[in-house]
Amino acid sequence: MGGVLDSVNQRTQLVGQNRLELLMFRLNSGQLYGINVFKVKEVLPCPALTLLPHSSKVVRGIAHVRGRTISILDLSVATGGRPLQDISKGFIIITEYNNSVQGFLVGAVERIVNLNWEAISSPPKGSGRAHYLTAVTEVDKKLVEILDVERILAEVSPPSENLSEDLYNKGQGADHRLNTVLIVDDSSVARAQIRRCCESMGLDTVVLNDGRQAYEHLKTLLAEGHNPADRYILLISDIEMPEMDGYTLTASIKNDPDLAGLYVMLHTSLSGVFNQAMVDKVGADDFLAKFHPDELARRVLAQQERQEVAA
Repeated sequence: MGGVLDSVNQRTQLVGQNRLELLMFRLNSGQLYGINVFKVKEVLPCPALTLLPHSSKVVRGIAHVRGRTISILDLSVATGGRPLQDISKGFIIITEYNNSVQGFLVGAVERIVNLNWEAISSPPKGSGRAHYLTAVTEVDKKLVEILDVERILAEVSPPSENLSEDLYNKGQGADHRLNTVLIVDDSSVARAQIRRCCESMGLDTVVLNDGRQAYEHLKTLLAEGHNPADRYILLISDIEMPEMDGYTLTASIKNDPDLAGLYVMLHTSLSGVFNQAMVDKVGADDFLAKFHPDELARRVLAQQERQEVAA
């Protein structure tokens, strides 16, 4: 237990410092890719795989790992490349996204680097693989591409985005003082999912791509004489974002007396024992794992009702 607590403490020291740890790996070529260490459970040499008939071409098979059967996805195929050839020499990165565990087949695993989110940028426009990138950075003068894993998983196994009938009707029938939600996420898939959920309840949305954009937007509202807490029901923010992550965005909002009244919900595919300690540290009002449309709708409606009572 002491080791777990030490690890939690070590990781939470990064919170509010706008930093992340990135596991770098390669696929078929020399190009470097990255994934946030918080999403990685372990890295293993590729075990024997059992083929699944009629499965997606991205799924190379299933493997038994630590008493659990998990799907193994070929990241090269998932991003439009050719399949990894000699998988016996490859590795699987076991990850947890959206409360599900899967393995990503890669050609080689490099090392872990500690970076500042300010050193990570949105992918350049016109990039051939930009469809599958959320960000890029540079390590030792080499370009590292950070994949949009949420898009990959959504294409392999699309999540349900439909609200239950009672929540749909409740949202459509609501008549509240505030009717707009601020959404911040670097994944185009996640932005679209949250936006469609909110708009299906009859709400308006403002959608931004990263934490820095969101913070500058809020400061601009203040400069124009508007209180963001009087404009938005709540801010729904991802955690992993270039320029400024969701933890730093939340801490910046809650440490600013003029912004602290804005309700902030962190909405992320990150899973694990560290989340609650981090959420508590930065002062977020709520935390929700992606993507559960009914639960998201319930919490948005509950916050609307709280605001009505307080008004």
